Amino acid sequence: MPSTPRRILVVDDDLDTADTMAVLLRGMGHEVQFAIRGNEGLEMAREFRPEIIFLDLKLPDIDGCELAGRIRQVPGLESTILFAFTGYQDERERALAAGCDHFLVKPVDPALIDSLLT
Repeated sequence: MPSTPRRILVVDDDLDTADTMAVLLRGMGHEVQFAIRGNEGLEMAREFRPEIIFLDLKLPDIDGCELAGRIRQVPGLESTILFAFTGYQDERERALAAGCDHFLVKPVDPALIDSLLT
């Protein structure tokens, strides 16, 4: 159980990955929502006001880096912690330049996720 439960949004177009991450994070004591499309994720971020977002970079409707920039422009979400969450190691520089705070390559060890959140 984390010392401080967090509000977390997972945005990933793979339903199994999004659901698995949500179950994992809820099991760690966090409040979690997920979206499988970028525009849906942006709307959920506006309403849910997450402290942390795990953001897939390859989304079908909007590029994850563009989505990161849009999230940064939403009043109240400027300091939300963004984890780029992707299967592509070579996207690191682009993700960090787009405003992501951290870069994780799938699959991510649950122990690493827990340590990053506590």
